[in-house]
Amino acid sequence: MATLSAALRLGLFVAWTLVMLPPYLLALAVRLRYRQVAMAYWRVVGSLCLKARLEVRGALCRDRPLLLVSNHASYVDIVTLGAIIPGCFVSKAEVRSWPGIGFLAIIARTVFVDRKAASAARQRDQLTARLHEGEPLILFPEGTSSDGNRVLPFRTALFNVAERQVDGRYPLVQPMAVSYTLRGGLPMGYAGRPTYAWYGDMDLVTHLWELMKAGSFTVEIEFLEPVTIEAFANRKALSRHCETEIRAAVNRALTGRFDRPAPVSAGQAVQAGVAEAVA
Repeated sequence: MATLSAALRLGLFVAWTLVMLPPYLLALAVRLRYRQVAMAYWRVVGSLCLKARLEVRGALCRDRPLLLVSNHASYVDIVTLGAIIPGCFVSKAEVRSWPGIGFLAIIARTVFVDRKAASAARQRDQLTARLHEGEPLILFPEGTSSDGNRVLPFRTALFNVAERQVDGRYPLVQPMAVSYTLRGGLPMGYAGRPTYAWYGDMDLVTHLWELMKAGSFTVEIEFLEPVTIEAFANRKALSRHCETEIRAAVNRALTGRFDRPAPVSAGQAVQAGVAEAVA
């Protein structure tokens, strides 16, 4: 039964992608509401194809320019964040050449970076130009994905975009934490997260198939307080602050020990994201 359900949902993913491509590409070509179309696409992929239940704490900052900084455990992060944030991702350059995924990343206006020190200045200018357009950038400073049970040390190079003013002001930097907490309504546990986290040398197709057979799961996203580089001595201090805040938020989610506002539903989060995209 699980295999049949997974096959049907995989077929739905392919069909939904083919259905949504034409309106998205048209909206992208005329630069009109293409983020709303993308958010609708990711919402169906997450809720119906992957059976992900999304809970959100805190709120996406409405001010611009905005750099969002997140931990990273899986390609599912892209699905869930894409459903509620009208922005674009910053990704390692090799993703561009991945079959299928690379195409989707390109048309989603992903900013590809190679993370080499020699490219730092050029990539800072590229990211600054994108912030100037008013779209939030979503950055995964760990540089790779984790097993979902911990937050890896942050790399500081791409935080240099926070040091460059955009339209006379420094970008706001908002940390956010993504945590995989429940499976079928029950605590996922340490050993259960690799079913949803994709990391190391895991094969993507095999992992996706096992994830879809596993059934429903809950992803918790917590938006934390935004800051600017002006509050810190340098970008390394800013990076340490974001890493500390995100690690604490992930620990709260995995242990269920919250001292923050109660989560909102996925629908409320999406409505807030759509309102943000329209504003």
